[in-house]
Amino acid sequence: MKNFSYTELFSYGLFGLPLALVALPIYVYVPQLYAGRFGLSLTLIGSALLIARILDAFIDPAIGLWVDRQRGGYGRLIAWSLPLLTVGFIALFHPPQSISTHPLFWFLSSLMAVYLGYSLATITYQSWGAALTQAQAQRTRLTAVREGCGLIGVIIAAALPSIADLGWLSWVFIVTLLAAAFLLLRHAPRPYSRPLSHVTPYSLLAPFRHSQFRWLFAVFMLNGIAAAIPATLFLFFANDRLGLPQYAGMFLLLYFVAAAVSMPLWVTLARRHGEKRAWLIGMLIAIVSFVWAYTLTRGAFNGYALICILSGISLGADLALPPALLAAVIGHAGDSGKHEGAYFGVWNWATKMNLALAAGISLPLLEWLGYQTGTTEAPSLQALALAYALLPCALKSLAALLLWRAPLHPI
Repeated sequence: MKNFSYTELFSYGLFGLPLALVALPIYVYVPQLYAGRFGLSLTLIGSALLIARILDAFIDPAIGLWVDRQRGGYGRLIAWSLPLLTVGFIALFHPPQSISTHPLFWFLSSLMAVYLGYSLATITYQSWGAALTQAQAQRTRLTAVREGCGLIGVIIAAALPSIADLGWLSWVFIVTLLAAAFLLLRHAPRPYSRPLSHVTPYSLLAPFRHSQFRWLFAVFMLNGIAAAIPATLFLFFANDRLGLPQYAGMFLLLYFVAAAVSMPLWVTLARRHGEKRAWLIGMLIAIVSFVWAYTLTRGAFNGYALICILSGISLGADLALPPALLAAVIGHAGDSGKHEGAYFGVWNWATKMNLALAAGISLPLLEWLGYQTGTTEAPSLQALALAYALLPCALKSLAALLLWRAPLHPI
């Protein structure tokens, strides 16, 4: 198969940018919006977000199966997701004052519309990319461009509200969503579409029949939890351990920019050494660099900034290489062009559950160890450092060991 041109790569990958603009604002800006304007309690908002996220995660595998069964192809499904995303996003972030008598119903309805549109778009979009090629170098280029554009979206979502209001964020989201969808539907390469009669029925658990997928899924879950724990505890660590809350935004910016800039590195390493070995290198960089966070003390600006850069570089590997490996596993299973949706439905379930599991592991552990927010006591701060740095490194070490042993053979 011919190499994808830069135009084809950009036309496919840009759609990752508006999708990345969806997730971060929901957790960062929505609670303050509905608490301040309508008086909803933070406990009620947090519970609603958790319930909606759990429901959203568990419908992803079903959406994946449904995507595989559609005759109209990936383009039509992407088009169907656009109204859900645009209407849901506007409704969620710009609620009319007239809903003050029933704000929770409006909040949940618009949130589920956004989540449904996001799941449909994401699973279809990832399946589209996996169905395009089984050439190793091209797989990694596709996922690197897609995830790189997604990181740019995360940076915009984090930075824009600090210099403009939510109205600007909504306009940026809608314009980039429609422009990226136009490029995707008109100029991105199209996978071979099999007739529906050639597509055999598939169950939710069918991907787990293949040993390579079971290995990769186990690595992905462990590695995802390891990455999600520091994300959950980041503000606690920056505020209480480092005493640098004013630089939290800059640390995040360093982290995500380093990940975006590192994408060409991981494409090159994957082409030379294979996606599995390149991902293993990324994990080792993360372990060696992030374990230093345990030793940091109050005011350690330079040390933590360096850790953010190095761990951000390893994040690039976590984003670009696992989906490329999954595409290879789908090809080995003989399901390329037929059942990508089933695999990515389960994959997205795992991504969302990783965040829930990270919070469910790290926060109770911190409380059990005696940590309290705002503490200055050395034992509590040591417990925070243990949960923030050592626990993720231990989990990532186990993930690296599994990846090293995993029978993931390159194509």
